[in-house]
Amino acid sequence: MANTGSMRHRITFDSLGAVDDGYGNTQSGWVEKFTVWAEVKPKLGGETVLAARLQSQNTVNITVRQSSKTAMVQTDWRARDVREGKEYAIKSIIDPDDGGAWLEMLCQIGVAA
Repeated sequence: MANTGSMRHRITFDSLGAVDDGYGNTQSGWVEKFTVWAEVKPKLGGETVLAARLQSQNTVNITVRQSSKTAMVQTDWRARDVREGKEYAIKSIIDPDDGGAWLEMLCQIGVAA
């Protein structure tokens, strides 16, 4: 389980929403919600065949402290590592120990968020 000493990544969570395009119109786009400290642990990579081509998928577990903000995160949101610039598609969210202290998110790099 994560501890506060292993929370070394700044992760920003974004949701889809209406964004002003600067000309008085709105369009769908990513809206930044909040940034928290998190632990990012890589899992074994995998490969899938998509449109007859081999696609690599890097999977990570992102662990964050559970709060009123992180409880809002859904699987249609995305996570971004502020320092490294990586974008993660959130695939599942669980409370790993049923204690209400942590949220663990299974995320993938290299797939559509």
